[in-house]
Amino acid sequence: MELRDLLAQRRMTRSFDGTPVDLAWLEELCALALWAPTAGNSAGVRLNTLGHGDLEGFFAVATDEQWRARSTRFHGLRRAGGAVLVTSRPQDYEARYDEDDKAGSGLGERSAWPVPYWHTDAAMATMALLLLLEERGWQAVLWGSFRHSEDVRRWAGLEDEELFASVLIGKTDGDDVTSKSLDRTVPARHERVRRLVP
Repeated sequence: MELRDLLAQRRMTRSFDGTPVDLAWLEELCALALWAPTAGNSAGVRLNTLGHGDLEGFFAVATDEQWRARSTRFHGLRRAGGAVLVTSRPQDYEARYDEDDKAGSGLGERSAWPVPYWHTDAAMATMALLLLLEERGWQAVLWGSFRHSEDVRRWAGLEDEELFASVLIGKTDGDDVTSKSLDRTVPARHERVRRLVP
């Protein structure tokens, strides 16, 4: 399948049928996704896999009881076949940009980065993973780290890393609750491409 087709058909899936993901297979896919660019070859992104049986514990710390009770998506999400917690290590970027060939950049301190590339690199690896999953006939959804990220990190033993997002993976059950965001009127893709004439 061509990349343009993968990009066009990839969608976030929020309702799964419970088919478990083979973790050895998923770990190989994650290793491929880490071919994504990384600033200064800092290699500060980690892809941490969870099996289907781990997701009850994940949701117990990644959500709260009130959300689980009122969410129209929770039951579909909890049937994911596995997950990948995408984390980054800002300290690896600080150390890399403190080395002789990068020290002139002034980026040896975390606060000096106008754009935190540990998040940028994590996003690139995540997109690579989403496309690899699509290519292989699996579906996924990006679970943002807007709440409970500290609890998730402690639960997963990742306290020296930052949680960028989680990717829930599985086979769709065809009963997805689509996002209301899709109802928004937005500029067409070609309208968001601009040729600059300085």
